[in-house]
Amino acid sequence: MRRRTLLGALPLLAMAPEAALAHPPRQPDSAEAKKFIEEVTDFRVKLAKAVLAKDFAALRPLYADSFTHTHGSGKIDNKDARLVAAMAGEPLIEAAPATDLSFRVFTGPTVVVTGKSPILNVKEQKTYDFRWVCVYVTAKDGWQLAVSQATRLI
Repeated sequence: MRRRTLLGALPLLAMAPEAALAHPPRQPDSAEAKKFIEEVTDFRVKLAKAVLAKDFAALRPLYADSFTHTHGSGKIDNKDARLVAAMAGEPLIEAAPATDLSFRVFTGPTVVVTGKSPILNVKEQKTYDFRWVCVYVTAKDGWQLAVSQATRLI
């Protein structure tokens, strides 16, 4: 029985020998986590400036290709829809002033940020507070926004 199990695994080992011997990713230590938080804080400023400037060329690489944003209404935008919204000047959490920021650093590295922002409802011309979460991941060329969600506070 053991021989059959080992023989069955040989094709998998041949396909990706480094994966079979790789160590699981480790949680960043305190100094690394602090560095990642500083990088993501700088990235958030860069993203907000690009949104406010409606700089499509700067914005496009800042969102992961598989990016999604879930609105408070439940509507889901992909990367292209989010870029269109930014170019149209729609109020986005990416450019809104934020309070109650909380950063959590995970392997990857991945940083999850939660916060609260006032967002203008254009149809009602009324501002509401939203609690939001954004997930930032590392990519080949630096940080990217991978997913975000906003929930209106009542």
